[in-house]
Amino acid sequence: MFAKNIGTIDRVLRIAVGLALLAAFFLTPNTGGWHYAYLIGIVPLLTGLMSSCPLYSILGISTCPVKH
Repeated sequence: MFAKNIGTIDRVLRIAVGLALLAAFFLTPNTGGWHYAYLIGIVPLLTGLMSSCPLYSILGISTCPVKH
């Protein structure tokens, strides 16, 4: 589908941040419209699971190690 452009450390950090934000969404009380901002955690979680970031592709960035 997409070319892999996310390295191991980047991938682990994205998954951890994504899970933390989604956990905050489900564990904090709904006190207003800003509560739904935690759902942005879906983006780093999905990009971490796919090992591909569309923004990295657009900017020509890759944190994957170079394969020889």
